[in-house]
Formats: sequence, structure tokens, C-alpha cells
Amino acid sequence: MRDLLEKIRHNYQLILRGIVAIISIAAIVFIFPSEVKFKYEFQKAKPWLHDNLIAPFDFPIFKAELELQEDLQKAEKSVSVYYRVKPEIKEKNLNQFEVLFSEKWNDEIAKKSKSYFNNKTFSLGLNKDTIKNLNFKTGIGVLTKIYEKGIYAQDEIFQGKEETFEFNLIDENTAKKVTLSELNNLQQAHIEALNLLKTNLQVNNEFVISIIDNCLEPNLNYDKSFTENLIAQAKEQVSETRGVVLKNEKIIDRGQVVTDELFQKLESLRREYEGKKVGIEQVYLVRLGEVFLVGLVVIVLLIFITIFRKDVINVNNRLGFIFLVFTLTVYMAAISFYFPQININVLPFCILPILIRAFFDERLATFTYTLAIILIGFFAPNSFEFVFIQLITGTLVVLYLVSIRKRSQLLSASFVIFGVYSLSYLGFAIIQEGDWQKIEYMNIAWYAGSAILVMLVYPLIFLFEKAFGFLSDITLMELSDTNHPLLKGLATQAPGTFQHSLQVANLAEAACDNVGGDSMLIRVGALYHDIGKSKNPQFFIENQISGQNPHDELSPKESAKIIINHVIDGVEMAKKQNLPEILIDFIRTHHGTSLTRYFYNTLKNDIGEEKINKKDFTYPGPLPFSKETAILMMADSVEAASRSLPKYDEETINNLVENIINNQAAENQFINADITFKELSKIKQLFKKMLQNIYHIRIAYPK
Repeated sequence: MRDLLEKIRHNYQLILRGIVAIISIAAIVFIFPSEVKFKYEFQKAKPWLHDNLIAPFDFPIFKAELELQEDLQKAEKSVSVYYRVKPEIKEKNLNQFEVLFSEKWNDEIAKKSKSYFNNKTFSLGLNKDTIKNLNFKTGIGVLTKIYEKGIYAQDEIFQGKEETFEFNLIDENTAKKVTLSELNNLQQAHIEALNLLKTNLQVNNEFVISIIDNCLEPNLNYDKSFTENLIAQAKEQVSETRGVVLKNEKIIDRGQVVTDELFQKLESLRREYEGKKVGIEQVYLVRLGEVFLVGLVVIVLLIFITIFRKDVINVNNRLGFIFLVFTLTVYMAAISFYFPQININVLPFCILPILIRAFFDERLATFTYTLAIILIGFFAPNSFEFVFIQLITGTLVVLYLVSIRKRSQLLSASFVIFGVYSLSYLGFAIIQEGDWQKIEYMNIAWYAGSAILVMLVYPLIFLFEKAFGFLSDITLMELSDTNHPLLKGLATQAPGTFQHSLQVANLAEAACDNVGGDSMLIRVGALYHDIGKSKNPQFFIENQISGQNPHDELSPKESAKIIINHVIDGVEMAKKQNLPEILIDFIRTHHGTSLTRYFYNTLKNDIGEEKINKKDFTYPGPLPFSKETAILMMADSVEAASRSLPKYDEETINNLVENIINNQAAENQFINADITFKELSKIKQLFKKMLQNIYHIRIAYPK
């Protein structure tokens, strides 16, 4: 048991990688469809590349999507809309007319002159009561006729329709065909009321029409539910198929071009084949096949990371992040399979390579994306077309975003994505259809939606940064701002150190570009590596202006402690400001476990080496453990030492660089860093050249 536990302890990392891989495989296989997969790939206007195909069973020929939609539209147009008479509207407004007439009649009499009305008789020999009844009955009659004819509202159904437009009108339980010309809208109802009133000279038309106008409203109501039910019934009558292929009937020969008709036969066979119910035993076999395929993809990804990105394979959170994003991308694709109303082309698959590129390199981003798209091909219709378009687009986006340092780059990347998507799709559509009118331009709209959704990657970068402790180029750019409290404090309190940090940043960044590494990361790390000196700036020579050195009043041991503490102080200051751990590592390691040699040698000369405790003069470390931290150590030491040279010429600078870096290597300061002798040689040459340029070395003129 003890031996087993010991083996587990020694192989902890390997076991953990296996667990991550197994979880990823299980999660992906879980979401995969359990149906049998059609084994043939085919494209419109392309030759059939397989053997002669014979129908294995009877199956119907399904209509193409465009054809089916056209038939459904015809069915919808064949159904006439239905309106329903609302008798309550008529009754309500007839009562309204009576009320308004009674209220306003006396006012109307008062307005008229005595020549029009007298106490007993009207000008035509009728008394007031008689004329009142005449006006009332006439108005009621006109209003009744108008409502019996019908008033329709100018809604969207009638917009732009001719007078001959025909529809159904339901009055109680009776339906009849009517045209717009047989009915009135509100304006037409007013005109008809005026015309009817003109036929009776004894009626006060002006007064009656004013009352009628207040009692007019549409009494024909669009029966939406009834109409839509009829439309639904009509659509249900539309057949999804047009013909049948019988068992053992030849479908297509090898090399034969896939025409529209043959394409529909093949699509129908695929649909029937994949839609057939399978037994439990067959389901298990399908799942086993999926485990094999998904497992191979995951293993290939693991091997790639192991060989080319050892820094990822050895850090659990990095490996976990890659497999998490990889798995979530496959799950995103599954949305379109289980929810067919969501078009797969609108899903932002390019988020995967952008996310991985934000924290790692282009090669890892491209490779991971390629494997994910291959798996997603299982969900995608026209899988070859889908895989081709996605791979081309994703690869170009990765190449375009060599570094993500500005938010605007993500916006421009979305335009690149849309452009590549559209051109790729149009290329396939032209080949397959050979007709501009048959191209489904709606797919371009889906691609536009995908390009817009890619912009979600920005908050995702921030989220994963916090969750996994990563550092993106965008955050590095923000941290490189000299207005950051730590850098601003360093520039104010220790200006000499600040200038030193800027020079170290230039040297380190150039070296990283030369030998390969994260140049942006090392630049920002260099800016912060000496922030601890701002606590006691006067104890560091670059900040001493007056010429007075406070170390003259201290013992070598005390001086060494203050110098060493700038690393400890820097780490504490960085943590208080929530600086990312990867930047704090530059502060911890930039002196490694080297000696404060000046003070050590001073004391050694006084009391002898055997009486000195080296720990009192040794930086706490740790040693640099990456290429970037090792380069920073070299750049820091070389830049600082160059300021103390008695003269600046090619020889002195060459000797300085060689001695410092060789001594660091001899003291095993780079033993934990992934850096080679060849790279050390390149770095030396670069430092020499840059220092010569900094100090403007010129050739000596002849005397």
C-alpha cells in the first residue's frame, strides 16, 4: 500500500493529466448524438466519390428547403383572411347617438334665429317636437345603414390593397366573400352619411352629421386565431416529400455529378438513415466509436502540448483552462444540434483561438482550434464545407491577432471574421448552385451575428484572467502605464531606479524578441522589478544626488540587509496593489540567490571569509524558473554594472557583459530556466550592441 501511495505521489502530475483528459472525453462523448452517422460525404455540383449507391430500403424523397418554403407560402396565400362583424359596436353607438342627440338638441335650437324656430311651428309648418323626431329618426336610420354595410379599420392587412381585394366576412355564423369596395372605412362612412342626409331637406344635416361622426368606429374585427388555424391546416396539407425511392433502386454512380435532384435523394437517404431508431446494443456501439474518436483527438492535443508547450503541461491550471475552453466550444456547437432553430453559423467559434492566443501562442491556439472544429464537424450539416470555412477563418484570425494589446483589435478582428466567412460561403454557394438567385443570403446574416458575438471574448478574457491567474496582453498594456500607483511612486521617490528600470525593460524586451519569449510580459516585469527600492531610495546609489552615502554609517551586514530587503519590500508592495503573481515572480527572482558582493567582499577583507555567514549576504531567491525571468536577471545586472564603468569602449563593455553573465551561469542561477547556451550567446551579443549604442561609442580619431 505504501509503495502504491509512493508511486502516486511521484506520478501525481501524470495522473492529474490523465484525469483531465478522461473528464474532457467523457463530457464531449456525453453531448455527442447517439444516432448512427451517415457514412458518405457529398456536395452539390461535385462528383460522387464513392462506389455506386443502391437504395438499402424504401424511402421518400424530401423536398429541398427552398422548395418546401415556397409550397408553404403558397398554402398560406391560398387562405383568405377572415373578419368578424361585432354587433355590440353597432348597438353601443346607436345608444351613444341617442344620448348625444338629446343632450345637444336644445343647444341647437338656441343657436337658431327666431326666423328658423318660433314658439309652436317650424318654418315648413312643423312643430319643434316633430322636427326633433324627424332629425333623430333620420340620423338613427343613416347610422344603422352604415353599420349594416360595415366599417373596416385601415390595418396592415388592408394596406396597399386594391378595392377588389377579397376576403371573408363572418356575420354571426354565416360567412360570405366580400371586397373592400362593398365596405367603408371611417372616411368613406362619413361621406356616405352626408350623401344619405342630403336626400331629406327637413333635416338639419350639419347638426346630425356632427352627432353621427362621434358614433362611427370600425365594427369589423380581424379574426386572427380563426385565420391562423386555417393557415396551419393548409400548411399541414403540404407534403414534405415528392416521390419515393424503392429498395435496390440505383441512386447514383461513381463519378456522377451530384445534381439538385440527386442531392435531394442523397439528403433524403441520409435523413432516413440517421433518423432510424436503433437498439440499445447499437447505441452502446455508437458510443464506443465516439469514445475512440474523441479519445484520439484529446490524446493528440495532450501529445502536442507535452512536446511543444512544456510550460503548459507542467502547470495544472493552464492545462485545465485549455481543456475547459476546448470542451465548452464543442458544447456550444451542440446547441445547434439539440435546438435546430439556432443556426450553427451564428455561433462564435472563433472565440476559442482568440482566447487561447490571448494567454499563450499562435501555434497552440491554431492546433487546439483545428481539433475542436474537427469534432464539431459531427454536429454540422455539410461538414466538409463547415470545417473548411471555420478553419480558414480561425487560422486567419490567429495570424491577424499576433498580439492582443488594444480593444480596437478585437473590433477589427470581427470585421475580418465576417469578411472571411462571407467570401468562403459565397465561394461554396457559387460552386454548388451556379446561380446567384439560389444562394441563401440569410447565411451571411448568420455569419454577421457570429462576428458580432465574437466581441464577447473581451469580458471572457477578463473572467479567465481572474479565474486562472493568467495575464493577457491587454492587461499588460494597462499595467505598463507609468501612471500606475507603483510606477508613479517609483518615479517620484526613486527617479534613478525608475530610469534604471526603463533601460532594463528595453534590454530585456529586445533580448526576448531575439531568442523567443513573451516580450510584453518581460517588459512589464522589468518596470516593476525594483519597486521595493522606493521604500529606502537613498540607500541605492542611482538615487544618491548629494554624494553622501548612508551606507558609510552602517556595517556591511546592515547594508546588505537593506539592499536584500528591496526584494521583500517589492513583493509586499506588489501584493498590496494586487499585482498578478506572474509579475511578482520577476521581483522575487531578479537577483536569484546571488550575493550582495560589494558588502560581502568588504567584510571579507576586514575579518576573513571563514567568519562570515553567507546567508546574511545572500538574496532569498528563488532562482529564475522561466526564460523571461532569467533574461531579466541578466539585463538588470548588466545595466546596473554598466553605470560604474570607468570608460565606455567596445572592450570594456564586452568584458562586462561576458563576466556578469558567465558568473551567473557558473553560480547555477539559470539552472531552473528553459534557456540554452546558444540563446545565452545571442543575448550577450545583443546586450553588447545595445550598450554600445546607449553610451555612443565612437572610434578614436588618429592623432
